[in-house]
Order: sequence, then C-alpha cells, then structure tokens
Amino acid sequence: MGNEQYKGKFFDTFGIIYDKRQQGKVRHKLIDILFIIVSALFAKIDEVEEIYMWATAEQNKKWLKKYIALENGIPSISTIRRVLNTVNPKQFEKCFISWTRELTIFSENGGDIVAIDGKTMRGSKNGDKITHIVNAWCSANNLVLGQVKTDEKSNEITAIPELLDLLYLEGCIVTIDAMGCQTKIVKKIKKKKADYVISLKGNQGTLHNEVKEYYEDLKEEMDKIEKGNHESVKMVRTLDKGHGRIEERKYFYSTDIDWMIDARKDWTGLSGIGMVYRKVTEKDKVREEVQYYIGSIKDVSQFAKAVRGHWGVESMHWSLDVTFKDDANKTRKDLAPENLAVAKRIVLNMVRRETEEFPKLSANLKRLKASLDVEYRTRVFDINFKK
Repeated sequence: MGNEQYKGKFFDTFGIIYDKRQQGKVRHKLIDILFIIVSALFAKIDEVEEIYMWATAEQNKKWLKKYIALENGIPSISTIRRVLNTVNPKQFEKCFISWTRELTIFSENGGDIVAIDGKTMRGSKNGDKITHIVNAWCSANNLVLGQVKTDEKSNEITAIPELLDLLYLEGCIVTIDAMGCQTKIVKKIKKKKADYVISLKGNQGTLHNEVKEYYEDLKEEMDKIEKGNHESVKMVRTLDKGHGRIEERKYFYSTDIDWMIDARKDWTGLSGIGMVYRKVTEKDKVREEVQYYIGSIKDVSQFAKAVRGHWGVESMHWSLDVTFKDDANKTRKDLAPENLAVAKRIVLNMVRRETEEFPKLSANLKRLKASLDVEYRTRVFDINFKK
C-alpha cells in the first residue's frame, strides 16, 4: 500500500459507510468504488456505464492508485451499479453534510442565507415514479449543504423538516418558497436558532390575503416609502443591467404587524411582512411581478439579501443540469439516482471551492480541465480533502 493511500478527509468521512454486500464475496472495497465514482464525475463523466471505461484508462488507473489500492483491479460496471443501488443514501448524505460542515464558514455576525428548494430529476423517471431532491444551499459559501430525497413533489413538506434536522443553522436566515410555508417548518427553524423568510402564495389563504391587502392599502403612500420617509415600511431598490436586459427590484418590509393577532400566534417568531416588486425590460418587452413574504427578521436590508440569496439556489439547479446533465441522466433504478445525486453534489462543492487557479472558469470547464490534467485534478482533491 502506498504511503498516501486511504489518507485524507474523503476516506475519514465516507469510509464509515456501511457495506451491505456479502463480505465473503466482496472483491472491491466500498470506499474504493465511491472514490472512483466521485473521481470520474469530477473528470466529466456523467453516466454510470462510462465510469468503468474512464477508470480503466492507464493514466486514470495510475492516478487512482495514488489514493486507493485497487488490489483486484478496477470494479466492473455491474459492481459499480450494484454499489450505487445498495449504499444507504441517508448515511451517504449524512457523511456529505459532515464534510460540507467542515468546509462552511459562517459569518461571525450571523445572517448567512441558507436557501432550501426542491428539484425534480427528470431523467430518473421510472414508470410513474420520479425522484425529487430537496437541497439546502449556502449563498455566501457557494456550497450545497445537504439534500433529502422525496418520491413526490408534494412530499417536500415532510422532507424539509428532515433536512433541517441534519443542518447546522444557528444565526442563519433560512429561505423557502411557498411550498414550505408551514407553521411546523417555521417552528423548527426557530428551534434551530435561525431566522426565516418564506414566500406566500394564494393557497395560504388568509395569510397571503392579509399581506397583499396591507401593501395594496399603501399604494397612495408609495412616494413617501420610496423616499424613506414612511414610519412603518422601509424599501431597498436594486437595478441590474446587462446583455440588453434591465431588471429592477423593489423590496418592501414592515414590522408593523401588531394587527396580525392570529398570525403572530400561529407563526413562531413572526416579526415582519414583505413584498418584492420585480420589473424586467428586455427587447421592448416588459414583465412585472409581485411576491409576498413573511419573516422573523426586522431589517429591510436583511430581507432583500435573503430574497436575492434564495434566487441563488436556482443557479445551483441550473448548474447541476448544465454541468452534470442532471435531467438527462438515465440512472433510474432503486437507490442509484439518490446516491448519484449525492456524489454530484460532492463534485459541485469541490469545483466551487477551487477559486484561486481558475476563479472565473465554469464548473463544466473545471471538470474538463480535470479530465485532461491529472495535476489539476490532484490539486482540487487536495483543496477539498487533504488534512
């Protein structure tokens, strides 16, 4: 065994995962296979069938042996697939969260945004079943913090509390779309010593209508609000221009909610209500939209930061689609889609943490670089896993 084999955070963190296979028949260590899968994904391999071909290439096999023994050579495609189908995804996910927790640096003053949102893995459709993943994303660190799988999009309501239980959130602001606007979820966020900003939709009934009517009643006072002279409502405005597109956003927030007697009783920690007006001008076409929110924060700047931070999770989903062809991936059976999703998020965090050598390079191009340059591949692994 080489002096550097099985050393580093990858092996310490993921080496504890239980191997369900019959030990008398096992020819390849579980940690070896997991390392091969993550390495191949980093080197721009997207399908399970391609992992074996990548690993058997002489240059890649030589590189792998720096880290793992490969006593019985490269595992077959069927062995790789079997491991993806038998590893306990909840344990894999907990190990991923443990590793990410070590990488995440939260602000001493608090207020970091943790966005929680669901993603449908369209390529995983198997009959009537399709995999949905609920992700947690930290905008300040540009990292995926964790994920939980659910079989139906409607089950996000139960998956979100499960994900919250796994995460360290003290001092953070958790943002969730209207699907997560549930009193139990809000209560759990506050129990984790965090704050929240959650969007509202019409299906929240009375609460949505109360917030909407509050801001509609203020239409005649908008001039005073925009000049910063209103007693109760504060506003922040942002303007983004580029590529023939102008996007104006106005963030309104009020802590004048003494009149919301039932809501303050039902929604733990409720401190304010918000509205975001968004106007997009592109090629002489104008699109406007208004969204309403509830929050446990008290400052309009924090509110604006939270809403903008939540939009970052959409960028993460886009990156998974573009970088890993997430929606096109055909891995569908058993536990493989969920385990592959964890492995992809490990790699996404790896490339996002490489900020010195190629800070402006996309995740896709960093993966291409890793596929062509074993020295670069080694440097990124060291950044993420060396003790």
